[in-house]
Parts: sequence; C-alpha cells; structure tokens
Amino acid sequence: MSPVTVDDVETAAERVADTDIVQRTPVERSRSLSERCGADVRLKMEHLQRTGSFKTRGAYNAISRAVEGSEGREGSDEPAVERVVAASAGNHAQGVALAAADAGIDATIVMPEAAPAAKIEATRAYGASVVLRGNAFPEAMAHAQTLVDDPGTRFVHAFDDPDVVAGQGTLGLEVIEQVPDVDAVLVPVGGGGLAGGVATAVKARSPETRVIGVQTEGASTLSESLAAGELVAREEPDTIADGIATGGLSDLTFGLLDEHLDAAVVVSDDDVANAILLLLERAKQMVEGAGATAAAALLNDDAVDELDLTGETVVPLLCGGNIDVTTLKEVVTHALVDRHQLIELAVRIDDTPGTMGEISTLIGGERANIRTVRHERSRPDLPVGDADLVFEVETNGPAHVDRVLRAVREAGYEVEWTTQEG
Repeated sequence: MSPVTVDDVETAAERVADTDIVQRTPVERSRSLSERCGADVRLKMEHLQRTGSFKTRGAYNAISRAVEGSEGREGSDEPAVERVVAASAGNHAQGVALAAADAGIDATIVMPEAAPAAKIEATRAYGASVVLRGNAFPEAMAHAQTLVDDPGTRFVHAFDDPDVVAGQGTLGLEVIEQVPDVDAVLVPVGGGGLAGGVATAVKARSPETRVIGVQTEGASTLSESLAAGELVAREEPDTIADGIATGGLSDLTFGLLDEHLDAAVVVSDDDVANAILLLLERAKQMVEGAGATAAAALLNDDAVDELDLTGETVVPLLCGGNIDVTTLKEVVTHALVDRHQLIELAVRIDDTPGTMGEISTLIGGERANIRTVRHERSRPDLPVGDADLVFEVETNGPAHVDRVLRAVREAGYEVEWTTQEG
C-alpha cells in the first residue's frame, strides 16, 4: 500500500479547512502564457498564501496532527510534543514557524547560510529560532537532525514525511475543484513533497489529467533518478530557484512520483528568470524562482514540444512568492540582458576631452538611457592615446539596439556590443 493515499490527502484537506493560516488560493487565466504555448493556461496563485508558499499546508497538517495525537494519549508514558525542528531553504521554515506558533509550541529551524535574507527574517518574525548552518540545504538538514534531542521534539521534514506530503496534496484537490477540465498540472519539484502529494490527489480524482514535474538544469535530480531507476542526489545544487535546491528526493517522494507522475521536464535558469519577469509584467504577480519554475516550462520550446500542450487546459502551480530584493534585481537584470533591453557597448575613441559627451549625445538622441559609463585605458590591445568607453544602456529591445549602434557607427566610431550572444 502506498505510504500516502488520496484518503490521507482528503483528511488533511478537512484539517487545513479548519484553520485560517491556510488559504484557498485563486486561479487566474494567463493570456500571455496561453498565447506563448498555444494552450489555455490557468495560474494557481499559491504564492498568495499568508507565508507566500504552499509549505504551510504540509507543515500545518503534520504539526497539528502530532500535537493532537500526543494530547490524546491518556495513560501513555510518551511525552506531548512541545517543540518542532526543521531544515529549510526558506519556505518550509516559514510554514513550520507559523504552524508551530498556531499550535503554541516552540520551533527551531536550520537554514543554509546563503538563504535569502527575506526568508530568514520572515521565519524569525513568525516566532521561530533560526540557526544558520552550511552552504546548501543538505548541510542544514544534517545539522537539524542532530537537534532532535528529546522525546518531546518532533522533526518536521520538508518532504520526507507522509503527513507533510498529504498536506501538500491538498493543493491538488483544489486544482481539480477549481478547474474540473484541467488536462495538465505543472508542478515544480525540489524534494518532491508537493509533486508527490499533488500527483497522488490528482491521479486519484482525475486519472486522465497529466501531472508533470519541472526542475531546473542545476537541480535536475528527478529526471536523473527516473532515468537511473534509483535516487540520484547532488550535494550542491546550483539554481536561482533556491526553493527547489534540495539536492534530491527521498525514498518516499521518489516512490510516489515514479508511480503517479506522467512526465518530467527540465528548464534553464534563463527560462525561470524570464518567467519571473513575464509574470511580474503581464500577470502583475511577484513570484520567486521556485514559484516560477512550472510557468518557465511554458517558455521553453523544447519542453512545450515534448509535452504537446497545444489546445489543452494547463495549470502551472505558482508555489512561492518569497523573493528578496537583491535576488529580484539580479533576476530582472539577467532577463533584461537576455531580452536585449540592457546592453553593454564598448566604443573605441581618441582619449580627448569632449568625446564622452559627444557619444552620450548620440545614444541619448536615439532615446536610449545610459545607466553607467566607464573609461578603459589599461587594456593591452589599446594603442597609446586611445581608450574604450564602456556604456551600460537601457533600450526597448533588438530594433532599438540596432538604431543606437547605427548612430554611433555613422558618426565614425568603432563600437562593439559586448553583451550580445555569440
């Protein structure tokens, strides 16, 4: 028998329905993504949870069940649960902290030292004690497991816990209720708790609906594990989607995904950055890397072709919105460079007074905005008396870039577009 069944998910749904710390999140159609991939795309706005993530579902189910169970053991020598410990890259941390506070018990969360500052501070704000340890999630996990030092402490694993997985699966039940004709559900995969729970629920209640797991290239342990027929882990996953950088699945989640998942695809960090920007600009929704990973599959031509989504009703799960300002800046900058809306130009000049002003006037005359400019005088290939002026310029896209380049060249200057691919 499966360690997590649809009955477990439905019981969890009844439990989370009794608390106001877990919300029923809306679904909205995305015209932009629909046009991009030829499907009817409905966004499941799970990033609008109070903690900004689906993780509250699983944490609440596990903690409330543990506390209820310990309080109900009359005559038992086993102590009541008074404290929980967890390891997290950020979103599970907040879910555990909030659920523990709601249950009136203490929480200690171990997070990687590189965890986003916004997630660390939010976890503390919910009342948890935060311990920073290691460069990546596996190191934080190893340390957290050493802190379960008394019988009254419950370890709440981010994904290797049937109660957590059942809680995450309630999201799948909501999707089926809100979009009864859904053909495909796209789920981001880190440790597999969300995907395992959602796949269990969806395939039981709507067997014809496909459930598709999505990972990034730097953390693609799902595809590798499925191909190998056994768990494959990465000690240091490398992706901007920090929420799914767990380093691998567990036996529990791998078993569920191997049984229920219809397909798994891999996207690039570039796809994720572009998805974050598209969702911000077109859907007016701010999501983090993990939250945008499912939508990123709809921007990846290979994934769209492989999945053959044309004409289908597709629901990507926007599972997290906890992006800090520094990461958002980096992601937006990367996406703007990829779209040729932020470029770098190197202009070779005679190093004489007034030349910078003349070239700046040429660029400004084409209605492009100069962010920064610097002199390069020490390059070994520069003739004596020459210099390179390096401009960082904001444009409206490739056609605008061509006009800027033409204006500078027609004025007699040698110019190189240094951020152009190839």
